[in-house]
Amino acid sequence: MSDARAVAGEAGLQIRVRKQFTDAQQASFSIDLDVSVPAGITILFGASGAGKTTLLDCIAGLQTPDGGIVAVGGRNLFDSAAAVDVPPNRRHVGYLFQTLALFPHMSVRRNVKYGLAALDRRERDQRVGDLLEAFHIAALDRRRPGEISGGERQRVALARTLVTRPRVLLLDEPLTALDAVTKARIIDDLRAWNHRSRIPILYVTHDREEAYALGERMLVMEAGRIVAQGLPQDVLRRPQLESVAQLAGFENLFECTVVERHPDLGTMTCCIAGSQVALEVPLTRLNAAQPVRVGIRAGDILIATSQPQGLSARNVIAGTVTSLEQRDVMVVALVDCGAKFEVHITPGAVRSLGLGVGSRVWLVVKTYSCSVLQSFG
Repeated sequence: MSDARAVAGEAGLQIRVRKQFTDAQQASFSIDLDVSVPAGITILFGASGAGKTTLLDCIAGLQTPDGGIVAVGGRNLFDSAAAVDVPPNRRHVGYLFQTLALFPHMSVRRNVKYGLAALDRRERDQRVGDLLEAFHIAALDRRRPGEISGGERQRVALARTLVTRPRVLLLDEPLTALDAVTKARIIDDLRAWNHRSRIPILYVTHDREEAYALGERMLVMEAGRIVAQGLPQDVLRRPQLESVAQLAGFENLFECTVVERHPDLGTMTCCIAGSQVALEVPLTRLNAAQPVRVGIRAGDILIATSQPQGLSARNVIAGTVTSLEQRDVMVVALVDCGAKFEVHITPGAVRSLGLGVGSRVWLVVKTYSCSVLQSFG
């Protein structure tokens, strides 16, 4: 590893930028954030229109921020105060889009080698050979993109991006079109490569499973701001914001009123709006006079066909099954308890419990399966 790459790996990527622009529909949008991305894989998560791709473009030099700093390994790529704006081709930033843009008339080896003309032949061959081996495409080196699978083309595109030894890597939903097995294998190879190279990688995805499998940390972006960050499992399993809970797949979101606080127990009781359903949830410092939102994952709710006794779970709620719908290997049950809950169970559980539309059931929800959420802004 060169000295420059070692410094980049240690210092990471610093981004402090702001940018205001207007889209084709004349809607105003701004990015304003200050964040540091260390060596390793950082997931950039957020809904469409949050500004993720625009942020990557600012780092790569494809868009110019109105102000701020972009630096890698202590080297400023952009600094509005110092009038620094390094051209994209001199930033040493690797950028892989959803569209791979491989050259169809070139072999795999020639595609990966493209962009190394300034190096001597021995160095070019060494770099290309290393990446072909790392991404398990050495046996395909003479084939053209049209002669290999989609997953293999994705590996070629990654190898071509990495062969120039970028100081930072930007990946904009690169695995979206692939099946789960192929995606998992490529993720394993990328993780292994990054374990050796340790450069900052910003990886944009909408796939929660991909985020869990690949990310060492996560940034959640909303309306041009970073609204949550941390370990993926912490950000997605215990969200603080309603918007993050929606992204994380919390199927049950209820507007509630706080009716009682229990500081000695670390809990509070909330009533779901328009119902008599009370939920015991974790105690928060939110203003009790204002409505709160409570999120519960459908997979965190248990179903019983007789009223449970002697449980540690504080929420046992009676209801009636109003629908059962099988989706792949999961059954989605809707249960009317005065408020409507979505519950995910297995087909085997449906059979063993004898569940059907109209079945009388009790839902069991642990206090800490309930997330009390804030609104962003």
